[in-house]
Amino acid sequence: MELSKNQKNRSLNDICEFVSDKTAIENAVLETYVSTESLIVDKRGRQTASKFPTSGKVTVYHPGDTLISNIRPYFKKIWFADCMGTCSNDVLVFRAKSDDMASLLYFTLYSDAFFEYMVAGSKGTKMPRGDKNQIMSYRIPAIDDVVKVFSSEASKVLNLISTNRREIATLEQLRDALLPKLMSGEIDASKVELPTPPEQAKTSTNGRLSKTASMDNLLSLFTVAPIVSYTYSNKCS
Repeated sequence: MELSKNQKNRSLNDICEFVSDKTAIENAVLETYVSTESLIVDKRGRQTASKFPTSGKVTVYHPGDTLISNIRPYFKKIWFADCMGTCSNDVLVFRAKSDDMASLLYFTLYSDAFFEYMVAGSKGTKMPRGDKNQIMSYRIPAIDDVVKVFSSEASKVLNLISTNRREIATLEQLRDALLPKLMSGEIDASKVELPTPPEQAKTSTNGRLSKTASMDNLLSLFTVAPIVSYTYSNKCS
């Protein structure tokens, strides 16, 4: 992001902080545990971790936090938390100082410019790690009215994306449960009448975001990329 001459220079630490809250590994749940391995490369969110440590402490994250793998930052592993859970100590947890800035913070960290900055300040050769002090010095625009509008509109889109993701997950579970029964003939679908789908909401077109609510329009304000779920819950999507 470029700063205009009329904007006051600010740093990342003006809008967020690193989370340092810890808990014993015994309190961790695999479903909501985030490791560097469970974060997916190229900003594609997370998958369920295969395992977690058998001892020690882990970091506690909350809904609205942004998690980034601090090992080999050039892999660009990032996830926006939509639930409460725990994570590896090699995963950085960023928390906005103001709740209404959570989406803006994520978009800022999601940008290629931020990851390039993080890589430039990383230390080590085989497994480089980001420098926390250098990371918090990342320059950002002043929070003006345009930025506040962006953050507000981004939150709406994130809620829509989260809802869609949860509906997809539910449908996938139904598919996995019903398909074997259909294939075996246990369920006879020959006489099933499919319901007429409801009229699409104004915010979507054929299951996709409409032009007025599209991510491209939001991204015209910042050089960032699409984002994942934002709705908070007790269970990760």
